[in-house]
Amino acid sequence: MIGNRLRLAREAAGLSLRAMEDAISGKVSAQAIGKYENDQMMPGSDVLLALARALKVSPEYLLSNRDLALSGVDFRKDPATGAKEEKAVEAVVIDHLERYLEVEELLPDALLDWLAPTAREFSIRSAEEAEAAADALRRLWKIGIDPIPAMAELLEDNGVKVIALDLPQAVSGSKAFASRDGQHPVAVIVVNKNHNGERQRFTLAHELAHLVLQLKGDWEEKEGEKAADRFAGAFLVTSEMLFKRLGKVRTALSLGELLELKAFFRVSVSMLAVRCKQLGIISKAVFNSLWGTMVRMNWVGKTAVEPHPFEAETPTRMERLCLRAVMEEAMSGAKAGELLQISVRELDARLSPAGV
Repeated sequence: MIGNRLRLAREAAGLSLRAMEDAISGKVSAQAIGKYENDQMMPGSDVLLALARALKVSPEYLLSNRDLALSGVDFRKDPATGAKEEKAVEAVVIDHLERYLEVEELLPDALLDWLAPTAREFSIRSAEEAEAAADALRRLWKIGIDPIPAMAELLEDNGVKVIALDLPQAVSGSKAFASRDGQHPVAVIVVNKNHNGERQRFTLAHELAHLVLQLKGDWEEKEGEKAADRFAGAFLVTSEMLFKRLGKVRTALSLGELLELKAFFRVSVSMLAVRCKQLGIISKAVFNSLWGTMVRMNWVGKTAVEPHPFEAETPTRMERLCLRAVMEEAMSGAKAGELLQISVRELDARLSPAGV
């Protein structure tokens, strides 16, 4: 039955029963929709499709019997973003995640559980201690000190489901856990597909911090966010590599050098300036001078436009698994297209690129 999911999706969209009737062009009445939500009636296929389109979820989401629920959702967003937008995102995340898990379950050797690290470095009492936690995770994942080429791929290879969604500009992303009957919780990070690559990479690292850090003692929310930011900076730009590139103490630093470092580390110039101040490479006075220049050039803030932005990161693991499942005849092409929400023609094009 679809009652509970239909109601949650409608509420997430901020629609009353009457508004839902209008959204599907009066195919059925508000009273009938209420009966669907109370599991007193089931919609026909044409009404089901209309409901799914209006609510921006898949028909499979509404029909699914999978008991999947999100917990620990923590949106990184502008304070003006409301609860309605958050609920709408949660409904879409569950829909995407269910499709992801369905293809994973067809390939048992592809199942990757999230295992939270337990070493003492991840239990911190100050934002500064997040530096050591970031270094410890790099050691645990055996990735050395070099820049990370693809954050989304790294996270997915270590059991985190990364979902890129079309989110409001003010929402950077979120982390969450998805619980399912009798199975290991699924770690999820959502990122805004409309943001540039450097902003996405920082969001991914920031949300990773919320998955791995254990905050001991009394923490205000602002301080917890500061610790996550410190972890993100240290994870993306290791102190050892930054010292190699710049030296340990500088009396001056040019924007040109920061732009070269941006290309190397694949992070924003503003983040690099903050990182240099954190590590004592530059003084507060040098940092303030650089920051003032970047503010005047509109390289800082919500409307910042830095030169040489990176392309957005695209999570690819779910698509790779779908293509593999089709080739191994564990799934039909039609089913793979349904899970990826693309046409069979587009799926064929991805399996057999033109000119190959």
